[in-house]
Amino acid sequence: MNREEIIMQVSDKLRLIRTEAGYTQDKMAEIIGVSKKTLVQIEKGRVFANWATVVSICALFRETETVQFLFGNEPLEVLETVAREGIDVRKKKALGGKIFWKEISRKNGYFLQQNILSKHFRIVDDKNYRIFSSFDERNSKLRFKELTKQTKK
Repeated sequence: MNREEIIMQVSDKLRLIRTEAGYTQDKMAEIIGVSKKTLVQIEKGRVFANWATVVSICALFRETETVQFLFGNEPLEVLETVAREGIDVRKKKALGGKIFWKEISRKNGYFLQQNILSKHFRIVDDKNYRIFSSFDERNSKLRFKELTKQTKK
């Protein structure tokens, strides 16, 4: 998943997100910081939302079923991973979300997982803190190998 794919998916689902949240076009436009005309253009598929608008939508409506379905329970983690081209050693408590994650490897108190919807990888520790995120499988496996060589504290 990359910025363009995220922009296209969120733009395509904007009407559904708005409807699920129970907002009129006027109110939704105000909330996400665009004009009603722009919102209508996005909803009709004439233009795509820009990156900042997509980030706003995903942050403000992250608990809607539509956004959850697009990103597998972790929309902000997906956006952060894409925006920063991977995340390393930024310990942050993961939400758990076991139903959206497939375990790839487990060793020395670390877990390498892949999100079944967004397909990105993450490494979490046994206390469910996210250590690393990336869409790059090779780099994720290398980082997991490096982490699991270290002595568990």
